[in-house]
Amino acid sequence: MADGYAYEERPRRRGRGLLIGLLVLLLVLVGALVVADRVAAGFAERAIAERVRQEVTRQDASAQVDSVSVGGFPFLTQVASGHYESISMRLTEVTGSVEGTGLSLPRVDIDARDVDAPLETLRSGTGDVTAGTVHGTGTISYESVTKLIDRPGLSLAEQDGKLGVTAPVDVLGQKFTVRGTADVTVQDGQVALRFENLSADELPDIPLAQAALRNYANQISIKIPLPTLPFQLSVSQVEPRPDGLAVTADAQNVPLRSVAG
Repeated sequence: MADGYAYEERPRRRGRGLLIGLLVLLLVLVGALVVADRVAAGFAERAIAERVRQEVTRQDASAQVDSVSVGGFPFLTQVASGHYESISMRLTEVTGSVEGTGLSLPRVDIDARDVDAPLETLRSGTGDVTAGTVHGTGTISYESVTKLIDRPGLSLAEQDGKLGVTAPVDVLGQKFTVRGTADVTVQDGQVALRFENLSADELPDIPLAQAALRNYANQISIKIPLPTLPFQLSVSQVEPRPDGLAVTADAQNVPLRSVAG
């Protein structure tokens, strides 16, 4: 009887050993695919980050490409096909010369969808990378805006969702502190600030004083010419926030040109 039990036990052990071996092999294959997937994604991210740097330089601007991340899974098949579901990028310290004045966007987040980036193009650095849609968000620092307005003592800040202004003004030989808000809109791809509701405590309610206040409001109302954004992004919306003017920009069918382009 003991021999019979031993005979039955050996096949069972061999079966369990085979199953364990298959599981180990499967885990090794999965691990290898994950590593290959990550290597492929890293290759694409580095190549696209270099394209972004070249495009920013071509536009006579400067920016740090803080991160590039390929979305969707698996990455390996996306790299092989040359088509990516989404690519997210973060640019920091984005600056560009606008009429001799440096305009700063501390951070610009870009989300590109339906990106065609053939493997050979990424390898060689020649050819085009294109995106079906691109969505960007960034912030214009209030410091940059006040430099453009160029009025001593003027201060900008967000106030209950609106753009508020405080500034010293000389009226009839006396100094007053002017306060108010601005309408913030997008006009012809530029950010337009229109100050209309200005007031000053103790300012005489006489036509001459009120005319001086209106004149000052006109002087500080400006259109902000933005530096050229990557990926042909066009500003579609702007709103005041505590850290600056938040800008939203969009583009469609966007080419990211080759090194030789």
